[in-house]
Amino acid sequence: MKTVMLANEAITPSKILCIGRNYVEHIYELGNEMPENMVVFLKPNSAISSQLLAEHQGESLHYETELCFMFQGGRFSSVAVGLDLTKRDLQTKLKAKGLPWERAKAFDGAALFSPFVAIDDAEAPLHFTLSINDKLVQEGHIDLMIYKPLTILSELQAFISLEDGDIVMTGTPKGVGGIPAESVFNVTLSRGLKASTEPLLEWQWQVS
Repeated sequence: MKTVMLANEAITPSKILCIGRNYVEHIYELGNEMPENMVVFLKPNSAISSQLLAEHQGESLHYETELCFMFQGGRFSSVAVGLDLTKRDLQTKLKAKGLPWERAKAFDGAALFSPFVAIDDAEAPLHFTLSINDKLVQEGHIDLMIYKPLTILSELQAFISLEDGDIVMTGTPKGVGGIPAESVFNVTLSRGLKASTEPLLEWQWQVS
């Protein structure tokens, strides 16, 4: 089973729950309809990776940067920045046919996470960014979400059991795109609604 890091401890999530279409401008960016209800899909533990790939089985991948919460002790106890990798062309074809997204979202290597850091309040202002080769391409914060973290948790627990260590990816803001080969991805997480000079965390992936 794959693990993620919380401080110096390796945690094994049983599953990753993902919230789709949770930022208005991202919905428009992809030409999707505004959902009537919260969109939920799952990634298995086997999707977790520390290696960022530009393609998978010959298909180009898109990045989606997301605020990610770990569930422990009945609450969201820690937070990280994650990448939800997507086979966009395949996803578009599957959506057009009304089919599930797993082939485009749940493949091996489709979920990457910075280390998690402990938090007291899952709805405290948090701001995250992604820069590719030092160019800012995505940023978001909790106030931009359609469904806030505690609402997400409540809705998930209404139909599925969360185990300690499970991860919830809360959706991506506008700015998604392809993964350039041999590029460097830098993510930051800060308190407040703007980037801070003293972020809670900074993390980097080198594209393979």
